[in-house]
Amino acid sequence: MTVAETQTATAPGSTGLDRSAGGSSALVTPQGRTSIADSVVAKIAGLAAREIAGVHAMGAGATRTFGSIREILPGNTEARTASQGVKVEVGERQAAIDLDLVVEYGVAIADLAAAVRKNVIERLQRMTGLEVTEVNINVDDIWIPGTDSVEQATSAPARVQ
Repeated sequence: MTVAETQTATAPGSTGLDRSAGGSSALVTPQGRTSIADSVVAKIAGLAAREIAGVHAMGAGATRTFGSIREILPGNTEARTASQGVKVEVGERQAAIDLDLVVEYGVAIADLAAAVRKNVIERLQRMTGLEVTEVNINVDDIWIPGTDSVEQATSAPARVQ
């Protein structure tokens, strides 16, 4: 039993994830069972959300701050930050996803949320075979061009040549 399965099993009724032996799934067959780690589901969901134009970043304020620090450290890869702003609950056949997004100014948030939700569901179901029961989206901030310190530092002319 994975950590996610243990946590879900000890919190009955927390998400309504189907843990029954009935039903059909490519993950549970007469030949055996395939378990997918929470971290794998979180990375897929995070990458799928970032594929949608208008998503500037993911994670709440403190998470983004730590993510920025982590980006400058040696050995950082996109795979390590792919799950930033993503929380998942994974059962044997189903998954529930929570996303924290920062959207670009001027983007229709309802349309963006619908596109992100659709892409996350499609990617997860295709790649894992899990049924996605819900994708909850929390928009934490709006990004305004020119407000990132990294962008300002690279676009400002040098004082000394």
